[in-house]
Amino acid sequence: MIIDSHVHVFPQDLISNRENLLDRDLTFRTLFSNKNVKMITTDELIENMDKESINMSVILSMGWQDSGIIKEINDYIIDSVNRFPDRLIGFAGVNPLHGNLASNEIDRCYKLGLKGVGELHPDTQLFNLSDKLVMDNIMEVVQDNNMIINTHSSEPVGHIYDGKGITRPEILLSFINNYPSATIICSHWGGGLPFYALMPEVLTSLKKVYFDTSASTLLYDRKIFDICVDLLGSDKILFGSDYPLVKPKFIKKHLDSSSSYDHDKRKILYQNAKNIFQL
Repeated sequence: MIIDSHVHVFPQDLISNRENLLDRDLTFRTLFSNKNVKMITTDELIENMDKESINMSVILSMGWQDSGIIKEINDYIIDSVNRFPDRLIGFAGVNPLHGNLASNEIDRCYKLGLKGVGELHPDTQLFNLSDKLVMDNIMEVVQDNNMIINTHSSEPVGHIYDGKGITRPEILLSFINNYPSATIICSHWGGGLPFYALMPEVLTSLKKVYFDTSASTLLYDRKIFDICVDLLGSDKILFGSDYPLVKPKFIKKHLDSSSSYDHDKRKILYQNAKNIFQL
């Protein structure tokens, strides 16, 4: 069994009108100005899931600025989960700067079946993830509904890419410490935050934090799996691809080639996701 904890889908109308949306939303402009960056519908996702033997996928929104785009994609994710309830888990997109509009949208999406919030993109949404004055409003609703929150994460070193940003380990850790009872997923291996688990106080802070492997093949050597299993334990890692940016089979190839035990690979591929998504 395989659960892909990080994929993105879009309504066909939005894909067809992508050029008209570039000036409307900074996140959209940052990530999708390049026409070669692929966008897919839910039906295309399901087709690839069948092709690659992916049992379930978590479909994430993104950190959009525009409230209209946020609601349109949230509605599409809700509809997609209703169409494929045995294949998909949905997360809602919000902009924390929208205040009560954001918290009400989270509550609406929860009541319609979505299990989390994210993927937040603090840099293109123009907020600081570690700022409690910004985050308290949405985090109250997230925690009251026992939802999960997923945030984009950035490496403090290495090559530059579209959307990398500066949501680095120190900002992530501040956010994590602000909400110690929240279940948090840090995308893209948390921008390297797991490496700091060698510090006892950091490891203690990560009790309810998970790290997904999304876009791993674009960022790290395949040894990342062995190293992070040693540092964190396999129960903290979620298999994720960032499809359609990266095909799941390439992430799985890195995992398969690692020296992790089979029971660790099973945890990463599906058991951890089953636990936190309450499947």
